Amino acid sequence: MIQSNPNFSRLPERYLFLDIAKRVAAFSKANPDADIIRMGIGDVTRPLAPAVIKAMHEAVDDCAAQSTFHGYGPERGYLWLREAIAKYDYAERGVNVTPDDIFVNDGAKSDTGNIGDILAVDGLVGITDPVYPVYVDTNLMRGSSIRYITCNEENGYTGDIPAGKIDVIYLCYPNNPTGAVITKSKLKEWVDYALANGSLIMYDSAYEAFIRDPEIPHSIYEIEGARKCAIEFRSFSKTAGFTGIRCGYTVVPQELTASDGKGGTVRLNEMWERRQSCKFNGASYISQRGALAIYTPEGRAQIRATIDYYLETARIIRESMEKAGLQPQGGENAPYIWAHTPKGMSSWQFFDELLNKAAVVVTPGSGFGPAGEGYFRITSFADRDRTIEAMERIKNIL
Repeated sequence: MIQSNPNFSRLPERYLFLDIAKRVAAFSKANPDADIIRMGIGDVTRPLAPAVIKAMHEAVDDCAAQSTFHGYGPERGYLWLREAIAKYDYAERGVNVTPDDIFVNDGAKSDTGNIGDILAVDGLVGITDPVYPVYVDTNLMRGSSIRYITCNEENGYTGDIPAGKIDVIYLCYPNNPTGAVITKSKLKEWVDYALANGSLIMYDSAYEAFIRDPEIPHSIYEIEGARKCAIEFRSFSKTAGFTGIRCGYTVVPQELTASDGKGGTVRLNEMWERRQSCKFNGASYISQRGALAIYTPEGRAQIRATIDYYLETARIIRESMEKAGLQPQGGENAPYIWAHTPKGMSSWQFFDELLNKAAVVVTPGSGFGPAGEGYFRITSFADRDRTIEAMERIKNIL
């Protein structure tokens, strides 16, 4: 009999959102007439932008004719999309990222989970807590050692710089789940730490499009020296509603190097290209054409309007929770709102309370790590009227 990967025994029994889905399904079965409002998973609810729809229709038409058909694309992604990303997401902000630094993917989740393939498993991995569970679970699957970096109200949910060396550090800002943002000065502390210790930062900026404060960095590469110590992940899922289309990208700077274990160095950009060419055939032509439309004048205006809608919904949630005495965090430059559970309840106790008494689904904070216990997360990716109804239901049971 073959042996399974023993590292899977280190994982929780179920992935967080599968556990939530199971509880909601059981409640729905027992209460078939219940009007459930789902504000847990960060899935978008607004339709794709018209510019994106138009571009994807045209891409489908291309695939209907032999002369314009597209099969396998470049593993890095089509050059026309990588050039647009470099121009509009970086150069317009004065940030140096080239098309050759960029790898188009089928969503940031894949790359944040798979990036460990190019690193040794014996390094110490530092993960901010609370955190998006994919970082933790995928490193546990690999057999890596993990150290939690506690993020709380005292340090602005940006973590304290470690005293000792950590080899790989995961940062996510605007943050999922807390909705916190990081200042340039604090991000510079993390970059300086990484440069001083030969560490690598995995920087997830999937929610950067929600930043409205001009003082908040959109990219880690706004910090001097970051190209020598950081990989950045971006997503079109939350930016442009691509949760069901699947497209995003990862930036691996050309000058980013690591030890080869033999006294020399290797370029991580080349290693990631080798990994992708072996395990990934690229995002579809149709999804990449849709992504390109995001950068047209029409697409940019339409997508900003959608994000403004979510941010206004977040404002409604924040104000409603403040009136209910729940002391919310986040929701100003991010789509998530984070708050203490009331009455001393645990995260799952409050989840069950809301589900059973109000038919409202949130995300229990403990699912995001030990420091998340006693908190819960609400997403603004929801219909405006349904959000207002959910806030009324929550207020009525507190």
